[in-house]
Amino acid sequence: MPIYEYLCAGCSETFEELVSASTAESVQCPGCGSTTVTKLLSPFATPRPVGAAVGGGGGCCGGSCGCGH
Repeated sequence: MPIYEYLCAGCSETFEELVSASTAESVQCPGCGSTTVTKLLSPFATPRPVGAAVGGGGGCCGGSCGCGH
């Protein structure tokens, strides 16, 4: 089951909830009990392949400027 982050319209509290497909419609704010909540978009982590260089991506000291760093 995925964990989603929500914002409560009643008290403006943000909270996380472990949600299954069958309970997605019944999420309640733990602070005030309101069911008027909005699911927030959260960044997610993606694993880097083993041996992948940290950094890079262009710009100075990323390898593309030719400064030798």
